[in-house]
Formats: sequence, structure tokens, C-alpha cells
Amino acid sequence: MTASTTHRTAAARSRLAAAGAIAVAGALLLTGCGDQRNKTGNEAGQTKPKGSEAPLFSMLPKKIQSAGVVKVGSDIAYPPVEFKKDGKVVGLDPDIADALGKQLGVRFEFNNGTFDTLLTGLRSKRYDIAMSAMTDTKDRQEGVDSKTQKKVGEGVDFVDYFTAGVSIYTKKGDTKGIQSWDDLCDKKIAVQRGTVSDDMAKAESDKCEKADKGKISIEAFDTDLEAQTRLKAGGVDAVSSDFPVAAYAVKTSGGGNDFETVGDQVEAAPYGMAVAKDNAQLRDAIKAALEAILKNGEYEKVTAFQ
Repeated sequence: MTASTTHRTAAARSRLAAAGAIAVAGALLLTGCGDQRNKTGNEAGQTKPKGSEAPLFSMLPKKIQSAGVVKVGSDIAYPPVEFKKDGKVVGLDPDIADALGKQLGVRFEFNNGTFDTLLTGLRSKRYDIAMSAMTDTKDRQEGVDSKTQKKVGEGVDFVDYFTAGVSIYTKKGDTKGIQSWDDLCDKKIAVQRGTVSDDMAKAESDKCEKADKGKISIEAFDTDLEAQTRLKAGGVDAVSSDFPVAAYAVKTSGGGNDFETVGDQVEAAPYGMAVAKDNAQLRDAIKAALEAILKNGEYEKVTAFQ
């Protein structure tokens, strides 16, 4: 996961939409492996599958055509990207998935899991895709553990759909002098386990130690909400998370009185929908659907979000 300002002004929304468009443009190049439109057709007298009239239904693998569902692995505790409200999964990712589903004629079903287990679930066929503000990285593409740099499984392909950087936020009015990552030496930070923020905190801590400035004390949690709770309780000095998540937390927690962002977002990188490498047909169908919602204006509506 990875995305800088605090309140959601019109300018902030504009920046998010622009960032998303940039990410998508890159995604369509990254994942482009040809337009494999499978003409399924129907035998005379055969009942057409539900959704078959959708523009891109024929591109989907037959298994998904029959099921009418794309199973999505997601960490549904990451507002505003994906979270539960009144028992329903809402947020940026579900909204984009709904728009894609209209083009493909199928429903995207979000299944909850902890972030650092999503790719394992994808490899075991529990999910068809993983969509959870997941940063498209070379390590994930190649199936390499970012901590050990050892191969842990088959890599994945990504269809990139949004760009976000990493932000830091603190208790409101109590920044502890933190304005950037350089100010975190000898301080405590909370992150969500397995995210880009987690990786960055470890790398920055190494820099601090080499500069003899004391290491960063890192507390990693299963969800970003747990990291926020730790900050509210005063157990850490700051939290790092993706910009949309940080901005949402600053705006909403305690009516906007709990947190403030510090410094600028860094390490802007694309979010990607992860697809198994042996499922190129699904990858290309999703890519085509993304192209379609870029053209018809649905993407712009969704990314002026929350």
C-alpha cells in the first residue's frame, strides 16, 4: 500500500484524479500483452450467461463467465480505499471494481484478508485478483520477499490503476519536530505490516543507525486503523501510510482534531490489481475494462472520491 495534504479540498481531489490518470496510463503500457478477445458465442438454443451482453464479457475466462463473479482478495480496513460502512464494502477500490464490472458483465466480490496474506491467497486460487491499494513493485512481480530478498513464490502481473505516495502524520499540535523521514531517527513510528511504509521505515532506520543518530523504533500492525489507535494512545510519535489513507484519517478522526499530516508525500508509485501470471486472459480483460472506463468518464467520476 502507498499516497499529501490534509483536508479534502477541491485541489486535493483534483490532484488525486490526476495522479490516478497518470497511474492508469502507465498501467496500460505495463500490462499490455495484446488484446485477446475470446469470441465465446453461444450454440443455437443455448441460454446466454447473465451479463453476456456487457461490452467486454467475451474477453473473460469461461470459468468467470459461468460464475458471474471475480473474487477479490482485499484488506477491508483501509479507509477511504476500502472499508466497511453499514455492513457494506465501500471506498475507492470497490467503486472502481463496480465500474469495471459493468464493462465485463460480472460482479467483483470483495473478500477480507490481512494485507500480507493477499498474494498467498492469490497463488492458492482463493482469489482471482488482489485489489487492496497494493503498490506495484518489482519484488511482487517476481515473487520476492522484500525483507529477505528471497524467492517466496510465483510473481504476479499488475494492472495499475492509481498513483499514491507515502505520508506521515502525527497527533495534532504535537508533531515532535517531525517534518520528514529525516526527523524520525530515535523516534517511534507505527505502520501497517507488509506495506511500502513498513519497508520505508526499515530502510530509513538503517540510515539513521549508519549516521549514528539512533534507529527508528517501528511497530507494525495488521491494519492501519490499529496503527492510528496506537498513535492516539501516545504509544508512538507518528504513523506512516498511503496519502489517501493519511488524508482521510486526518479529516475524519475525532472530527478532524486527532491528527495532522507533516511534510510532503514521497515515493509516489502505482497501485495495481494483482493477477496470477497464469491468468493472462483475466488480466487483459480487466485492462480493457480499465481503458473503457477511462474513455467513458467513469474513472474520473470515481477518483474524485470520498
